[in-house]
Amino acid sequence: MIKINDELFGELEYQKNYWRGKTTIQMFDMDIEIALSVDGHENADFSNIQREAFRNFKNEMKNIMDEVEMQIYEYYSENFEEYREMLGNKSEADKIAPKIDSILALKRLVKPTELIVRRVRKNGKRRLGLLCDVTWDIEDGLGVKIEDEVVEEVGYQDIVL
Repeated sequence: MIKINDELFGELEYQKNYWRGKTTIQMFDMDIEIALSVDGHENADFSNIQREAFRNFKNEMKNIMDEVEMQIYEYYSENFEEYREMLGNKSEADKIAPKIDSILALKRLVKPTELIVRRVRKNGKRRLGLLCDVTWDIEDGLGVKIEDEVVEEVGYQDIVL
């Protein structure tokens, strides 16, 4: 098992085409430690764009995460009725996909698990993906695609995998 201590990403271990470690994000007014995965080869030759993506995320975390929370809230508000209908049972639906009226109410429903620093594509964009476990979709979870410090999309996790 190959391990490195990178000055930006911290302690990382190479597993299955990713360098894996830990990072802390602020979400729902809490500091939350989550997995950090940096897309890369065994030689740990991370691109400047990957480093810039992570550095900018850390520096602008408050603004980016406020936008992430708002977009997740909008996504949930648009879709929760459908999840409730699939469950059928009202008391179960109230636990798994309740009607909520604030972003902070998402705290019980959404648990961030991993931040992925994606490899650079030809478009040169700084790409991050935030993965979350959610009560209403245990199988597919939730993904947030962030490009150039802007939330581009919220949906199933496969949008960032």
